[in-house]
Amino acid sequence: MKNLTHVAGGKNDFQLVRHLTLAGGQVEIGRALAEEARRLGWAPTPIDPVVGRARRTWFERHWPQHHARMDGAAAALGLDPDQDELALDALAFVPEGSGCSAMWIPPSAAADGHGRAGRNYDFFPTTTSEIMGGTPGPGELPMASRPYVITTLPDEGLASVVLTMNELDGCMDGINAAGLAVMLLVADFEHAEPPKGPATPQVGLASVQLPRFLVDTCANADQAKQALLGAKHYDFGVALHYLVADAYGQAFVWERGTDGSEHVIDLGDAPLCVTNHLLHRHPDPARLPADGPHSFGTFGRLRTLYDRASSVMTAEDVRDGMDAVRQPETGDLPFRTLWTTVFDTAARTLSARFYLGDGGRYSEELVFSADGSAR
Repeated sequence: MKNLTHVAGGKNDFQLVRHLTLAGGQVEIGRALAEEARRLGWAPTPIDPVVGRARRTWFERHWPQHHARMDGAAAALGLDPDQDELALDALAFVPEGSGCSAMWIPPSAAADGHGRAGRNYDFFPTTTSEIMGGTPGPGELPMASRPYVITTLPDEGLASVVLTMNELDGCMDGINAAGLAVMLLVADFEHAEPPKGPATPQVGLASVQLPRFLVDTCANADQAKQALLGAKHYDFGVALHYLVADAYGQAFVWERGTDGSEHVIDLGDAPLCVTNHLLHRHPDPARLPADGPHSFGTFGRLRTLYDRASSVMTAEDVRDGMDAVRQPETGDLPFRTLWTTVFDTAARTLSARFYLGDGGRYSEELVFSADGSAR
C-alpha cells in the first residue's frame, strides 16, 4: 500500500511537504521508495563491483530490512538484485548537511511524565548551484524545499515515521513504534568542509542512513548503543553526531572523535542538549568556550538550551526552548530553521512545524504517529 499526500506549504511557500505512507513487505516498500525517488530524478550510482558485493553482504547480515528494500529497488528498475555494479540505495534527490540544535527532557523532568526531544533543523535556503558557488539553473528549486515525512508500516518489524530532506531511504529525524527517537546534527561546524570528490557509497552506514538503521533495528537506547558500537559507518567529510532517546527515559549522544574514536555521552536521568560541537571535548556545559566567527553560535545555543531546561517542563516549554535558538532571518550565515520537531517517546509521535518563508511564517504543527494512526 502506498499513499502520498501534501501536508504543508504550497507553490508560493518556501517548502512544500509531502507525507508518504508505505505498508507491506520490505521488498514492496523498497520498490515504492525507489519509484518515488526516480520520479524526483534519482538514478543508481555506479560502484566498484567488489565494494557493491561487500555492501550487499553487510546489509544482509546487519540491516536485513534495508537489504530487502534494495531488492525492491532492483525490481523497480528491472535489475538483478544480485548485481554488483550499481548501488541500489542512497535514494537522494538533493545534497546533505546541516547545522541544528536539540534537547532531551527525560520523563522525570516532564510535567506529564512523557520524555520529549525537541530539535531545530538548520540549513541553507538556497539552491545546490548557489551552495557550490554558481548561479541557479532555470527552474532550480532550493535544495531543502521539498522534504518528506515517511511512515513505514512493514508486515514484520518496527513501524516508524521519519523526516528527510534529501534521501528517501535515510532520515534526519525519526521515531519508531517502540518509542526510540533519533536525530542527526553536524558534529563540528567550525571545522566542517564540503565533501572532497564524488560521494560514492561505501560499505556500512552512510551519515543519513544511520538514523534509519536505528529506528529499523532497535527498540531502546541500550540496543542502539550496541548497534552503533558494532556497526561500520562513514561520512563524506561532514562529521555528524546523533541524539538518541527512548520511551524508558534513556538518552545519549553518539559521536566520533577526529581520531576515529567513538564516544557515548550519557548524562543519566537529566536533560541532555546538543548543538554543533563535539560534546566529548567539552563535557561540562557550564565551562564552554566563547563562540568564534566560524562556530555558528554552537556554544551560545547550548548554553541557552541548558538555561531553558528547568526541573519540570511541559511540551510547550520544549517548543519555547527550540524557538529561543531558532536561526535569525538576518546574519552572517544564510541559514534558516527549516523545521522544528518535537518527539514524544511515550506517545510514539513526531510533531513538526515547517518553514514557509521569512517573517516568521511556519506551518501549523503537524503530528505524525510511528504506527500510522491518526492523532
